[in-house]
Amino acid sequence: MNSILSDDSVRGAAERLWPEAGRAELGDLIARAAWTSIVEPSDGVAGAVTQMLGARAALEEAEHAVATARPSPPAGIDAPAWHQALARWRPRFGPDRVTDALRAAHRKSLILLTPDDQRWPEQLNDLGPHAPIALWVHGDPGTLSQRRSFLSIVGARAASPYGEQVAGELADDLSRSGVVVVSGGAYGIDGAAHRAAIRADGATIAVMAGGADRVYPAGHAYLLQRIVETGAVISEVAPGAAPTKFRFLRRNRLIAALGAATVVVEAAQRSGSLSTAGAAAELGRPLGAVPGSVLSTTSAGCHRLLREYDAVCVTCGDDARELMALGGEHPGGAGDRPLAAPVDPVTLRVRDALGTRAWRSVDDIARSSGVAPTEVTAALGLLGLEGAAEQDGGRWRLGRGS
Repeated sequence: MNSILSDDSVRGAAERLWPEAGRAELGDLIARAAWTSIVEPSDGVAGAVTQMLGARAALEEAEHAVATARPSPPAGIDAPAWHQALARWRPRFGPDRVTDALRAAHRKSLILLTPDDQRWPEQLNDLGPHAPIALWVHGDPGTLSQRRSFLSIVGARAASPYGEQVAGELADDLSRSGVVVVSGGAYGIDGAAHRAAIRADGATIAVMAGGADRVYPAGHAYLLQRIVETGAVISEVAPGAAPTKFRFLRRNRLIAALGAATVVVEAAQRSGSLSTAGAAAELGRPLGAVPGSVLSTTSAGCHRLLREYDAVCVTCGDDARELMALGGEHPGGAGDRPLAAPVDPVTLRVRDALGTRAWRSVDDIARSSGVAPTEVTAALGLLGLEGAAEQDGGRWRLGRGS
């Protein structure tokens, strides 16, 4: 296995992306870029080892361990967790993935923001070992500066006109008072909040589930370009990475962590926005919800937040500002039941890696999903029993009814 840090193609791509970086700085930037292409979001083992050793030393340690028959974990890392991590990282080690990511970043003029940068949003550090190792930024990284105030606004993709109006009015009011609006760039509530912030000449941040260079959803190409011009599109995964269901769920913790508070404008009972609300509650961030009609299914999740999870009723910009001012004083009640139905992350990642037409081998699925081959095989067996996947020899694809 070729070392990523010493590979000529990696260093050449890195020097084009960061022509003014010194030797030591370039090595750290390459290492952090490499980690964004090797691990999936919220990998606690990768987060812990990079925080303890630094990104470069951690990468060298992991490369050595992958090439060693009986690797020992770094001090402070649980041995079984280390070995499991190596098994899921191994299919992705190598210079080609990193070179491709660096070249894509250069084409789109992306900026790699690291925790050592003064513009790094320190509130992300509240995520502990599950904080991003680095952020790819398309736009102005200064938008993420700790000197600013942030509010996260999320909600249903299939939003009602009422929900989009409320989201727009909240974002407009807050933007005019200097608050940076954070959301996920999706259709519905997210888009309404971003557009209103831009119209108010405010700054807004879109946190993406795929690479910061990818336009997703395609219908928001113009909106995402406007966000780049007035704020920032950010991602913790490498440029070129596809958005997946797993990555959507994991990126929600970043939306919650960035905001001084999170407001859910509309959400059905099983809305993905509830995972953002759950992340905010776990972080102790103030949580708000906008009430809607009792007859509207798109407000059922908000009513549940108000009734069971100690969310604050938000009806206007002043309410949101009061919520932000609560800061750490708000308990962010988590309730007795999880906000969203539990999802097995391994099975979800394996399913994300399957297509409806092309047959894929276990090794190919392991590379795409970031899951160890042995775990891929087990997950495929379960998906096969459920009819969600089908097999042809040693290759797999999604089941016809999926």
